[in-house]
Amino acid sequence: MIINFILFQLAWFSCVIGAAKAMPWLGVLVSIYVLGLHIYQAKQAKKELLLALCVLFIGAISDQAMLTFKVIDYLNSGWSDAIVPVWILALWLGFSTILNVSLRWMRGRYLIAVIFGAVGGPLAYFSAEKIGAVILHGQNSYIALSIAWAVITPLLLVISTYFDGYKHQFNAKN
Repeated sequence: MIINFILFQLAWFSCVIGAAKAMPWLGVLVSIYVLGLHIYQAKQAKKELLLALCVLFIGAISDQAMLTFKVIDYLNSGWSDAIVPVWILALWLGFSTILNVSLRWMRGRYLIAVIFGAVGGPLAYFSAEKIGAVILHGQNSYIALSIAWAVITPLLLVISTYFDGYKHQFNAKN
């Protein structure tokens, strides 16, 4: 679990620092490597890949809404500024790797998941802003991010139970 969390942090920092330094594809490469390693280690790789695609889809919709409604501006997108950046999409792929491993303990604990998302989501964007990868537009940005992540976090944890390529590894240890 610790290695899983460290690899996600590596992907997160690569994406955010890459965006801040006008190298948005750096985070993409690191995130793809982390995702590939994660899928390789899974007993049921197809389930983990499907989970990653679900997380990518939900994350892309959420961040595109934030961009469209001017809640947040993303720097150095890697393509059109009107579309959610490539490095944010890579971040969502990286996030998918911790749902069935590092965040597994949160399953079924919906209140904790809501609070975790409501606080952790905006903190991640706040950190990204301090590093220079995004621009948040005042208090309303934090409120919108908090609401979005309070919904997304438990939703993704529920989805992760259906696409759990690590179930057998964790059941064997119990």
